[in-house]
Amino acid sequence: MNMQPTSVVAPPPPKRLEDMKLPIVMMRDILLKTIFRKNVDLVSDLAKAICLPVPVTQELVDMARTQRLLEATGTLNANNGNEMGYQLTDAGKARALDALAQSEYFGAMPVPLDVYREQVARQSVRNLQITRSQLTGAMGHLVLPDSLLDHLGPAVSAGRSILMYGPPGNGKSSISNGIRDALGDQVYVPRAIEYASQVITVFDPIVHVIAKEAEQDPTSLRRVTRYDGRYVCCERPTVITGGELTIDMLDLVYNPTARTYQAPLQLKSTGGIFIVDDLGRQKEPPQSIVNRWIVPLEEGKDILALQSGEKFEVPFDTLVIFSTNFHPNEIFDQAALRRIFFKIKIDGPNQENFLKIFAMVARKRKMALDEASLVHLLKVKYPTIENVYANYQPIFLIDQMIAICDFEGIPYQMSPALIDRAWANMFVKDEVIVK
Repeated sequence: MNMQPTSVVAPPPPKRLEDMKLPIVMMRDILLKTIFRKNVDLVSDLAKAICLPVPVTQELVDMARTQRLLEATGTLNANNGNEMGYQLTDAGKARALDALAQSEYFGAMPVPLDVYREQVARQSVRNLQITRSQLTGAMGHLVLPDSLLDHLGPAVSAGRSILMYGPPGNGKSSISNGIRDALGDQVYVPRAIEYASQVITVFDPIVHVIAKEAEQDPTSLRRVTRYDGRYVCCERPTVITGGELTIDMLDLVYNPTARTYQAPLQLKSTGGIFIVDDLGRQKEPPQSIVNRWIVPLEEGKDILALQSGEKFEVPFDTLVIFSTNFHPNEIFDQAALRRIFFKIKIDGPNQENFLKIFAMVARKRKMALDEASLVHLLKVKYPTIENVYANYQPIFLIDQMIAICDFEGIPYQMSPALIDRAWANMFVKDEVIVK
């Protein structure tokens, strides 16, 4: 996806140690642990490791020297601008080991939760205004009725929760992905955040896609730092879950060995989209899953808990899309439905749109259309299922005919006989199997 240049205000880099708003002991200990674990001795390399500007890193180094935890090596490195090298003193090594015993976290300095809240507000998904042309462009590969876009457009622009429901195989997942692509823009994702001296890692390379122009190291000395290096400039994130979603996946994940936390899925999706696909297929009933989202959806904040039991608020700035094959009244009570802002039914195509999809798929698969085959399909086969069309069916039928042609060693083609063979694989006959 080609990204538009980001219009989001970037988090400014800290200029002084006091700008960090982190406990001074925590910053010092992360510095010592990073030196111990990564064996770095130059301030420029250390600045890259902890993702801070060189002047702020130098302040930390000077403080550690004053406390006799670091000492200068007494040698200048000619290959690095004659920088002075530093090493841990015996007291510094002891302090680093003691700090590692309390928490294995080292590297990028975390962002205080209160500071992160300010950045979330600057790049809120609710600040986006999606136009009809953007939405249409992102879904150009789908054949959708204009009436559907009439409902989707305001829902996406509002940045509020959306429930898409309807029969299976009609592109609810594809529409969700199209909404993601329509968002464009970029956000700044913290590598880690801090609350009550606890570190919570947020940036996840599985969830977050680094923006191309951000791939160069923002802490590099060869350029002016444009934003706080503790953040990663990414495409707006998308988290997609299905039947595997459980409620505990929405809680902080504590690593007892490293004694650090990992952000839950919805926090990782901040500024982007969280798609709950196949709602109703999870172990927990849909009502329980939606109940977990009530406070976040209504108040724009989520409640998380530390191992100690202490609860705290984090920003909730995510476009939540629920997708289900069930009718909403079957799986929710009215109170839950009121809290989902937009409810959009995704129906199967009419015959005209079905033929458009069929022709589009055939063209992509390089299979010529055959009038007799289409007449057979529409007049003979579809009446057997009461002329109920679904978006997945053209792809299924054409891919089946391609597989048959490959097996028979004949050029790609369609015929009434091939339609019959493909159709036979689209449904399972309802019958009793004797065991």
